[in-house]
Amino acid sequence: MERVTGAQAMVRALEELDAQVIFGIPGGAILPAYDPLFDSKRVRHILVRHEQGAGHAATGYAQATGRVGVCMATSGPGATNLVTPIADAYMDSVPLVAITGQVPSAAIGTDAFQEADICGITMPITKHNFLVQNPADIGRTLAEAFHIASTGRPGPVLVDIPKDALQAQTEFSWPIEMQLPGYRPAAKPHGKQVREAARLMVDAKRPVLYVGGGILKAHAAEELRRLAELSGIPVVTTLMARGAFPDSHPQHMGMPGMHGSVSAVAALQRSDLLIALGTRFDDRVTGKLSTFAPGAAVVHADIDPAEISKNRTADVPIVGDVKEVIADLIVALEAEHEAGRQGDYAAWWKQCDGWRRTYPLGYDDHEDGTMVPQYVIDRLGKIAGPDTIFVAGVGQHQMWASQFISYEKPYTWINSGGLGTMGFAVPAAMGAKVGKPDSLVWAIDGDGCFQMTNQELTTCAIEGIPIKVAIINNGSLGMVRQWQTLFYEGRYSNTDLKAGRSKYLPDFVMLAEAMGCVGLRCDNPGDVDATIEKAMAIDDAPVVVDFVVGKDAMVWPMVAAGTSNDDIKIARESAPDFDYEMGEVVE
Repeated sequence: MERVTGAQAMVRALEELDAQVIFGIPGGAILPAYDPLFDSKRVRHILVRHEQGAGHAATGYAQATGRVGVCMATSGPGATNLVTPIADAYMDSVPLVAITGQVPSAAIGTDAFQEADICGITMPITKHNFLVQNPADIGRTLAEAFHIASTGRPGPVLVDIPKDALQAQTEFSWPIEMQLPGYRPAAKPHGKQVREAARLMVDAKRPVLYVGGGILKAHAAEELRRLAELSGIPVVTTLMARGAFPDSHPQHMGMPGMHGSVSAVAALQRSDLLIALGTRFDDRVTGKLSTFAPGAAVVHADIDPAEISKNRTADVPIVGDVKEVIADLIVALEAEHEAGRQGDYAAWWKQCDGWRRTYPLGYDDHEDGTMVPQYVIDRLGKIAGPDTIFVAGVGQHQMWASQFISYEKPYTWINSGGLGTMGFAVPAAMGAKVGKPDSLVWAIDGDGCFQMTNQELTTCAIEGIPIKVAIINNGSLGMVRQWQTLFYEGRYSNTDLKAGRSKYLPDFVMLAEAMGCVGLRCDNPGDVDATIEKAMAIDDAPVVVDFVVGKDAMVWPMVAAGTSNDDIKIARESAPDFDYEMGEVVE
């Protein structure tokens, strides 16, 4: 036992928990914690320019490394600025611990200066949260927070500590004994359900492995590949699962959903069995839920029992860690094969291959000669290579990055899928680069998204975090503009960021240079490769590339919100002509 302040206990606990990096900003209520942090040799603190940046950076760090991301803010507005990244982490099941200062205990509930009930505010968007009023509980609470955030279905945990608890004397000892009697995430699946799932797989004629981001959370990419190859079943990977199964693999049908490939959407719609692994039947995948995969039985495996049968009733529910589920499923499937029961999917593959050949992803040149954003992203993916970590904001550029970059390895695609947070890319890329300093990290951002959190480029410049940012600059809020084109008769209400000016404001090259970065611009298709290669050659400073593209490009294919996946369009007023009658193949 040693005598310490609550703040010292906090820092000591973070050191023992191997929290190598904290993203944060000091302020009055959290200030006592910053004093011992100043002396820590084991914890690196990165001073961000906005608390939202701290939260997204911690998320990017967690997504890239699989470790718990940590962010820290003061009370009141500091804490409430973390609400968006906490909600983002909650929706995407990211292991995050947010530490917030709070006004002194005696002032709680009095509307004191810079007071906000951050525990109450974040209760719906955290896996759990704590208000720690006894300094003796700080170390144990942080250990519990890290454990809760990183086990079971990962998620954000908030630890709120009043200023007086940080200042008070206490005793610190390690290791500590956690007190979580009601928290027992189920990891091992039930054998009976697994065997039933294997039986359905060999009996099915049109099965699909419907794979979600839970595969990556469970570090189960290798197991997934073994299962896919053993079964011979087509695979679709959701937006959050890109990279979990190699795009180049012959069994990969693509990404399903609102902007998924025709082949993936058609495979799900026409399937007779969905093996859903670590996925949640999100509305962006299912379209109008009542029309989704109408002829399919469902095997649904997830570590969170609340997700099973939440949106689509599961015929075979399997609660457990998806890595364990797949391992057991492989054993059960091998037993079926040894018993002479093998799936026959030849006709199904003939149909799936027909869809893939007939409706590949593609894009057209612009009639006005402006640069095509899909081309820029396509070239960036090819030049940067499969080891690059790509981090996207939200909108058209996000969808094009998910479509036109080939993801061959897990943890090379980071984006805000569930919440859809504009401003995610730059700070998340910063966090990813901190977590993976030897990896090339490209943020692909829109000009709208970029203007929300670009101040973190200053953080990158000062802290020596050489990320690269590709701004897909169409002078507008592109995805909103696309919807206005399609559904609001081209009435572009408040989506033109240029507002009729001939020049874009701000000048992103000058802005980048003002923040200590290298700024480049490209508005000619012939210069795209050279510009990317120039950016790639710079490794001692952040680089921002302003790719000026046409404003009329749209993301296709598209399933309009609230409609059936059967109504997918490959271009405006153009639908794929595939026949859902089994046996009829589109060549």
